[in-house]
Amino acid sequence: MTDFKGEIAALSAACLWAVASTIYGRLGERIPPLQLNLLKGIIAIAFLLLTIPITGEWLPNISILPLCLLVTSGIVGIGLGDTAFLAAINHLGARRVLVIGTLAPPIAAILALVFLQERINLSAWCGILLTILGVAWVITERTPDGGMGETGDTRNVAVPFFASPFWKGIGFSLLAVVTNATGMVLSRAAFIDSGVNPLWAALLRLSAAELILLLWIALRSRQGNYQFKTLHSRQFVMAAIFASFCGTFLGIWLQQTAVKFTVAGIATTLMQTSPLFTIPLAIRMGERVSPRAIAGAVVAIAGIGLLFYLK
Repeated sequence: MTDFKGEIAALSAACLWAVASTIYGRLGERIPPLQLNLLKGIIAIAFLLLTIPITGEWLPNISILPLCLLVTSGIVGIGLGDTAFLAAINHLGARRVLVIGTLAPPIAAILALVFLQERINLSAWCGILLTILGVAWVITERTPDGGMGETGDTRNVAVPFFASPFWKGIGFSLLAVVTNATGMVLSRAAFIDSGVNPLWAALLRLSAAELILLLWIALRSRQGNYQFKTLHSRQFVMAAIFASFCGTFLGIWLQQTAVKFTVAGIATTLMQTSPLFTIPLAIRMGERVSPRAIAGAVVAIAGIGLLFYLK
């Protein structure tokens, strides 16, 4: 009898990421993506270090190859991927960024085919096409004022077309999708070759990402083109802690649990249902959500379901 441990973990992560992404969208108005990514990672690592003694999950015996895979997964998927994700939210809005994120399963499937020899059938390729069509349906929607983005004014003729906030958001979103799909496949490969538990996998990935972010910020600061924003507001700090607890600490722990206990395709598919959780949040916050946006999300999710469930 299947206990669906991995599937439940993936859906729970998707729900938590939807909540956290909305909060990160607000926090991103105050501090740059690099600093926000560093901050949420530090908070999540603190929670993980507090959790390890409680769970009794002490340092596992892990070989060099899985360790390198997890470290690389953290650098690519969290260090680069989450920074791009937060930058995309600043330019495009959380809902559309999460919908574009539904491209991750097809990309993960292609990467798994190349590097893990996981073959996909004709129905899977049909799912890829349907997913792309659903995403394209949403991101090409025009807002009532004539622009296509949720932030910025894409009609300003003084701004080059591909330099507009909308297209910057699209670029950062696609970068986040590719890097996060790559990180997922690397994590899956690490679990196949070792018995490392999800808690330590999350800690190793986050630690590697934080180290890269610190080096990245130090290099930019030395060049004189980066400056930390001081956090004065207590409300801002509490919001950052809450979002980091939900989206980074619990989210990445649940993500690694899903990757360990179910195949990468199903885990990635279920974790991309965040747009379905985001739409009710957007409505509650007073944001206009059109029938087209809802239909596009449904089509994209249907494509993902076809990609991994119809054989």
